[in-house]
Amino acid sequence: MTQRIDDYALIGDLQTAALVGRDGSIDWLCLPRFDSAACFAALLGDENNGHWRIAPEGATTCTSRRYAEDSLVLETVWETRTGTVKVVDFMPQRDRAPDVIRIVEGVSGRVEMSSVLRLRMDYGSVVPWVRRSDGHRVAIAGPDSVWLRSEPPVKTWGQQFATCSAFTVTAGEKVAFVLTWHPSHEPRPALVDPFEALEHSLADWRAWAARCTYEGPFREAVMRSLITLKALTYAPTGGIVAAPTTSLPEELGGVRNWDYRACWLRDSSLTLNALLSAGYVEEAGAWRDWLLRAVAGDPADLQIMYGPAGERRLPETTLPWLRGYADSAPVRIGNAAVQQFQLDVYGEVIDSLFRARQAGIPAQRHAWNLQLSLLGFLESTWREPDEGLWEVRGPRRHFVHSKVMAWVAADRAVRTLEDDPSLPGDPVRWRTLRDEIHAEVCAKGYDPVRNTFTQAYGSTELDAATLLIPRVGFLPPDDPRVVGTVDAVRAELTQHGLVRRYSTEGASVDGLPGQEGTFLVCSFWLADALRMTGRVKEARELFERLVGLCSDVGLLAEEYDPAARRQLGNFPQAFSHIGLVGTAIELAAEEA
Repeated sequence: MTQRIDDYALIGDLQTAALVGRDGSIDWLCLPRFDSAACFAALLGDENNGHWRIAPEGATTCTSRRYAEDSLVLETVWETRTGTVKVVDFMPQRDRAPDVIRIVEGVSGRVEMSSVLRLRMDYGSVVPWVRRSDGHRVAIAGPDSVWLRSEPPVKTWGQQFATCSAFTVTAGEKVAFVLTWHPSHEPRPALVDPFEALEHSLADWRAWAARCTYEGPFREAVMRSLITLKALTYAPTGGIVAAPTTSLPEELGGVRNWDYRACWLRDSSLTLNALLSAGYVEEAGAWRDWLLRAVAGDPADLQIMYGPAGERRLPETTLPWLRGYADSAPVRIGNAAVQQFQLDVYGEVIDSLFRARQAGIPAQRHAWNLQLSLLGFLESTWREPDEGLWEVRGPRRHFVHSKVMAWVAADRAVRTLEDDPSLPGDPVRWRTLRDEIHAEVCAKGYDPVRNTFTQAYGSTELDAATLLIPRVGFLPPDDPRVVGTVDAVRAELTQHGLVRRYSTEGASVDGLPGQEGTFLVCSFWLADALRMTGRVKEARELFERLVGLCSDVGLLAEEYDPAARRQLGNFPQAFSHIGLVGTAIELAAEEA
């Protein structure tokens, strides 16, 4: 039976991540990077596409699980009729090779355990050749080599193209399994001590968590979200992937299945704000530096997303041998939206660099020249239609949010020059540009009859992205048009009190069949807008409800189905956790 998306927990080493189910099975893992091919792909198929399950013999689901305090170390407890056992899962921050470590610890009584490791390379399509070497099991397939060992050694055997083992633990006994990947043409990397690695991992995570400056009433949820954002960081470059998964559906059985293992520019300013607000200046600086490297070049070639190291080529293809999560096909890798023109990213990049400068992150000498180039391109293109923030696969339109973010680009350029007149630039020209964009949006993107900003010029549809209008400073929160927009979104885009991005009924703007769940970050935006328009009590109530939607280990996917009461979309989703952190910090400041 397919597990719910929110039945999974995350472990990772800041270069890739794995999903561990409540049944003790790792059903998703890409090695060696977030965007590499998966060696465990049961999440999008079945166990024959690769998984690794460790659980008591005959057990189906765990009794309880949690993260060790302020860490990414997962502890899963199984209570059986013969005793209790705990499985500790983690991935230590790597020196060179990625390791997955699973420590089985007897708590009471005597428990018979089972391990089934079924490696399938290239997204579950390639069965590796497995042999023994120096007490290890070694699996090789083309460029990939995976080594499995246990401490103390337990007997293993091959069965149905899987590596199996059975062993017994009593109170106080520990058995550790270590799975290590490396390129098959290189020698085996040095062995890691699993028990020392656990202590180091706990110490590393807790030292990192101790830097958090948030002291509000929702510390546990905020800290878990920050740890999740850190876990989605590709440490060598500072890039943050939107999610560690691909093709988890926005509608069960539908086609709205996308690859999110890339870094989106749209997330940049919100990510920077969340990290800076929580005291993580170093991480914000690394993200800013990744951003500068990724977008360098001709402004006309600016992409909406890049690979974890700044790669530009992210071609989209499908994997027909995977049936998809809950039969939601196709399974996609890569993302064709990389080719879209999205006007808002220019505003998001310039706003990110403005925020970094305000926070005191040392400026890069070439950063301002890059912004000048982006502004020059924006001047000649802001009147063009685009695919918008939500990456619609229908016709281009004049999306209101896109125009607002073009205004943000001009506004932040003016404010940067006001703060530092020594910089080269033409503030008079950019003030004129800012005023032109503002006047057009208010004339063409606002419906005076309904007192709301619309999704696009001439459209009657609404868009949750217009909730950001007061947040970016386009209009003050007490402007009647802002209040009217918030009320209209609540009336027309909410489902059971949670916010959809836009309407997908009738002639859908996104050119896709089917529906989707409520979009969690949009619900956080509504909480922010309610707070800014003076409705703090309602904002807090909505925020508390959203925190309550987190899984048992504090994770959020991209979307939520309030009717079925389950999470949907790629998981865990950086955008959702960014929203949680930002709203929590602003509420705490408001109530203080």
